[in-house]
Amino acid sequence: MDNRKKELTRAYKQNHRPMGVFQIRNIANDKVLIGVSLNLPGILNRHKFQLRMGKHGNHGLQAEWDEFGSESFAFEIIDELQPREERGYDYREDLAFLEELWLEKLKPYGDRGYNEKKKGKEERLKEIAAHRSRE
Repeated sequence: MDNRKKELTRAYKQNHRPMGVFQIRNIANDKVLIGVSLNLPGILNRHKFQLRMGKHGNHGLQAEWDEFGSESFAFEIIDELQPREERGYDYREDLAFLEELWLEKLKPYGDRGYNEKKKGKEERLKEIAAHRSRE
């Protein structure tokens, strides 16, 4: 029994969960939220749970979920990374790159979506400098 449990645990750890880019799409107005995850089923379940509980961190998405109802939203995988042969490979850089590509393609900001535009390196450095000068 112990060996079987160890074997199942090892197999579970070696199997990759689907990872990649997802979108939550408001069918009523075509606005989208784009995101990435190393565990797509897990992150989609998390978003659904938070929305149903009224506790989603994206207030615009939550407000429209409350207004239009759950039947007006689709949870979709739009790009998936395939696992590499290399054990221990860190997929986070690949996911960040894919996310940038999809954000550039779909531009899900303002009236088109729920994402907030990411700040560039210079803008972040200015904010850090401004914060330090206030201290």
